[in-house]
Amino acid sequence: MSIQVRNLSHIYSKGMPDEQLALSNINFDIYDGEIVGVIGHTGSGKSTLLQHLNGLLKPNSGTIVIGNTDITAPGVAMKEIRRRVGLVFQYPEYQLFEETVAQDVAFGPKNLGLTEAEVADRVEEALELVGLDYEDIKERSPFDLSGGQKRRVAIAGVIAMKPHVLILDEPTAGLDPGAHQDILAMIEEVHEAQNNIIIFVSHNMADVASLSDKVMVLDNGKLVTVGTPQEVFSQKERLEAIGLNVPPVTDLMHQIKSGGAAVNENVLTIKEAEEELYNYLQRKMI
Repeated sequence: MSIQVRNLSHIYSKGMPDEQLALSNINFDIYDGEIVGVIGHTGSGKSTLLQHLNGLLKPNSGTIVIGNTDITAPGVAMKEIRRRVGLVFQYPEYQLFEETVAQDVAFGPKNLGLTEAEVADRVEEALELVGLDYEDIKERSPFDLSGGQKRRVAIAGVIAMKPHVLILDEPTAGLDPGAHQDILAMIEEVHEAQNNIIIFVSHNMADVASLSDKVMVLDNGKLVTVGTPQEVFSQKERLEAIGLNVPPVTDLMHQIKSGGAAVNENVLTIKEAEEELYNYLQRKMI
């Protein structure tokens, strides 16, 4: 399954005094199995774009084709879109509402018309996939869990629907460093297990660099660049001009180079930086 977006535009309060152009002529393709990071400053259109991909918002113009279905076409079944595209909002733990963890995760699959046995299998599979022990947690109240565990349960509720496309809006927002890393590892495990398309928004450039196959950059409702993490984060000045940063390790290497060291500044991970600095020091010793 792939996603094709063409000439997508959205205007809030169209025709009113407070009319606001949120998305302007957006075009991109996402292919099977890709993890795509979406970045942009606050108000750039990131969340608006995600809600279009799930059918929560309808564009003023343009098309979104997921698989062979144009989800912007008149009369398209929203239930079918939600079956294919799962959206996890920012701070999804605030949407937990059932008495037990198992009941909460089962809510979505039940609405797909599955049998009780099929629902139970999906609940167990989803909870294990997000790193929670099914037997240990299934009867517990979701409100008695830690913040990181609540986030995992909320994500499991979407994963249990087995969407072809999983969309995550700021999946690590507000978590402590340990839970933050756990969620990143969980995203990779879910992707490996389900081989789905994952689209996530983040303000953490290190996360975007490490997880993404492709990065999309939004600014004032426009898609200003699309490329691999290496391609996007090599454009440091361009990103800074629209209020964005490169990953911290990339910024550090830029500073080292500006201090006179002949190093490649366009590295994305600590491991790459270590190798680059080691090679630089080896060259200095020759």
